[in-house]
Amino acid sequence: MIKRPFRNVFVTVGTTQFEELVNAVVSTAVLQQLERLGCEALTIQTGTGSTPELKCVQDRSKIRISCYDLKSNIGEDIKQADLVISHAGAGSCIEVLEACRPLVVVVNESLMNNHQTELAERLSRDDYLFFCTPSNLHHTLAEVDFSRLKKLASGSLDSFIEHLDKCMGFK
Repeated sequence: MIKRPFRNVFVTVGTTQFEELVNAVVSTAVLQQLERLGCEALTIQTGTGSTPELKCVQDRSKIRISCYDLKSNIGEDIKQADLVISHAGAGSCIEVLEACRPLVVVVNESLMNNHQTELAERLSRDDYLFFCTPSNLHHTLAEVDFSRLKKLASGSLDSFIEHLDKCMGFK
């Protein structure tokens, strides 16, 4: 069972940009919901996108907020997090699930031929994560029961990764 509070929350958009996710996370509604979940520190990896004006954001929340653009490895941020909010990239999802961290995946609706939605739906259906869009992130954080999430067993994703590889033309 995954328990609250989520004192340290880590947000990752991957190596490109996902402004909608960053803007959603620093919105008043999401910050208030993160406070309700016990968040004390929020780290946002912004990728190649812009960094929010932290002074303005910090004035609206008691949460300590920090940002960075890119790192060679975000594994330590994931390990230190009590909750991860991520874009729906396969690599990020797998890394978070292998670290046994509760995960909310935010699907980028602006991507064409979005395989991310298929990945998020499948892993959500199997109770490994919850998914949403930037516009309903605050509702998702308020309504989901994190205790429902299952930890990833060794080899659990192998068949899905093989399926994804076939869909993407890698096999």
